[in-house]
Amino acid sequence: MADKKLRLKVATPAGFAVDQDCDMIIMRCTDGDMGVLPGHQASSVILDHGVLRLIDDGVEYKLAVMGGVGEVERDVMTILTPSALWPHEIDAAMARSEKEDAERRLEQKLDEHEERRNKALLARALVHVEVSTHVVAQVDRDV
Repeated sequence: MADKKLRLKVATPAGFAVDQDCDMIIMRCTDGDMGVLPGHQASSVILDHGVLRLIDDGVEYKLAVMGGVGEVERDVMTILTPSALWPHEIDAAMARSEKEDAERRLEQKLDEHEERRNKALLARALVHVEVSTHVVAQVDRDV
C-alpha cells in the first residue's frame, strides 16, 4: 500500500521556507503541541515560537518557527510565519550567546515591559539553539 503524504507549505515574508510532501508534522501551538497526519480534519491553529518537526520516510527534520498561523485543509498544511529557519541557517554560537544574555537580563529587576521582551528573546534563542544543533535523525516508525 502506498503511503499517503501531506503537503507542507511554510511561507515567510522572504518566500517559501518549505514546500514539500511529508508523512507527519508536529508543531508548537499556543495551547500545546499538535501533530498532523494525512487526512487530518480541517482546522486552523495559532503557532507559538517553537520547533516544527517534519517526518518523512522515517527521517525527522527540524525547523525553527517564530509564531504565526497554520491551516490544514485537504492534505495540505499551510503555515504563515514571520520567520522559519533550517539548522544550517542558524549560527549555533550566536544562538547560545543570545540565550545566555537573555537569561542574565531576566535575573535583574526589570520593569514588566523589559521582562516580557527578555522572555520572548529567551524563547527565540532556545528554539534556535535546539534547531541549530539538530542532526537529521531516523525515526522509529513503530512508535
